[in-house]
Amino acid sequence: MSSKKPTVYDVAKEAGVSIASVSRALRKPESVRPATRELIDRAIERLGYVPSGSAQSLAARRTGVIGLFMSNLDELDDLQDFTLSSVDDARVKIDPTHHTDYHRNDSLYYDQVLRGCELETWRRGLSLMVNLGLDRNEKGLTQLAGEMAGKVDGLIVMARSVPDSTLEFLKRRVPVVMVADAPSDNEAGYDLVRVSNRKGMRKLVQHLIDTHHVDDFAYIAGPDDSPDNHKRYVGFCEGLRSRDINPETVPIYRAGFSFTVARTITLDMVTRHKIPRALVCANDQMALGVCKALTDSNIRIPQDVIVTGFDGIKESETNAPRITTVSQPMRNLGRAAVSTMVQRLENPDAEPYAIELPVTLLLRESSEGEISKKRPATNI
Repeated sequence: MSSKKPTVYDVAKEAGVSIASVSRALRKPESVRPATRELIDRAIERLGYVPSGSAQSLAARRTGVIGLFMSNLDELDDLQDFTLSSVDDARVKIDPTHHTDYHRNDSLYYDQVLRGCELETWRRGLSLMVNLGLDRNEKGLTQLAGEMAGKVDGLIVMARSVPDSTLEFLKRRVPVVMVADAPSDNEAGYDLVRVSNRKGMRKLVQHLIDTHHVDDFAYIAGPDDSPDNHKRYVGFCEGLRSRDINPETVPIYRAGFSFTVARTITLDMVTRHKIPRALVCANDQMALGVCKALTDSNIRIPQDVIVTGFDGIKESETNAPRITTVSQPMRNLGRAAVSTMVQRLENPDAEPYAIELPVTLLLRESSEGEISKKRPATNI
């Protein structure tokens, strides 16, 4: 008799069902058909499977763990040593209304993708292991990712987290699912999950031209090495060309997805009296910085300037005015990545999966002005 302890994968194979069915049978038996539940129960009994994380982690063939490799988070730049202490006290601190800095974009985006990964692995009875690049060089990244690959069944990798050469190294060891983008010279060779960045930005630009008759734009871009930034700019140019506006006539400012840099760029525009009719930003973080600069300069939004963003982070909705944005399903992006990984593990010889999730153009006050609660939805 084998000394290897069985995992949820073994149960699914023995019963001839999916891993998701096994997970549901263990967590919510009433949600599974009786015949399927009986197959799973018999498989569990034959294998001697124990549904606990510690038992799964000891299995040799499968760990029941999915890895998530992310790039460096901005907060790590300011991270200091933490001293554990116990102080029974309640302190008072003045909390100013206006802060000099703003939340970092990486956290706002990655937090939601991470949450989606956590939810989907939990739903499927799996575990999630997370690691960060931490500004390591290529050799260090390869070593770190390689060590992680030896502890998981497959790796979900956020775009720009590791060099292309490291990805090829990882792909030879474990299944790899890319989020947002894959190596440009071998995109078709990877399982890839992303959102419709290009079409979302194109539809936004067309709306501004068709509905608000905007013909005077400026574009505030993110980092040059960001795949999302690239796709959004392509969509921006497509939207202009579709309405006979030459993209080469539109000034581009690069703010690196930064609230602070976008705010500084906008203040400079104000000083030079070079404010366009519409400022289109490649993400919400920069749009928030633009709004802050315009409001501080007593420039009205949208009466004087229309401002738009991209992503759909919570702060775009709580800003005054609320920011028109293209909302991407960040949490579902994480869930889709885990679902794609499970499909790959269950079908190792299948053709690469290419998943693209739709986005939603949210029309708000920063472009539309006052929006009545009774106003009918716009067909976009």
